[in-house]
Amino acid sequence: MLEREVIQSVGFRNIKEGDRVTGFQFKIRLPYYRGVFLCQLRPGTLYVDGEKFDKDNIIWNINGQDYTCEEMYTNMETHWPTTKTATLKVCKEGGLAQGYHDLTYGFCFTSSYMPPVMQATLNPDEECAVFMPEFGHHVNHRRLIIV
Repeated sequence: MLEREVIQSVGFRNIKEGDRVTGFQFKIRLPYYRGVFLCQLRPGTLYVDGEKFDKDNIIWNINGQDYTCEEMYTNMETHWPTTKTATLKVCKEGGLAQGYHDLTYGFCFTSSYMPPVMQATLNPDEECAVFMPEFGHHVNHRRLIIV
């Protein structure tokens, strides 16, 4: 079952490749009543405890497949349904230390029935002048723990 918060508490952990920790991951849900195609997504910048991770360093895993931001911009076939989470994988040698971490992440997406002038000004890294969480047009904050 999905949590109400966009950033989910389940799935926040370090990523291991063999004996090495190469990064960390967390899950997000789509705060929209419909699903979206990957080309509609506008990923933002991630901040963990004040450390900045650019969108180009984040891999989105949707429906079991990994995608870079560049790959998502042109992908008109893959659909992210509202009932599934996306796993965001972040490269960071050594991962995150055990304990609490503050995550800030924003993303948005385009909608066919929203005026283009309104969508052109969307910035996934800044709060929108009009609060519309159902369109993902806001920045999400969550404090999570790695054990």
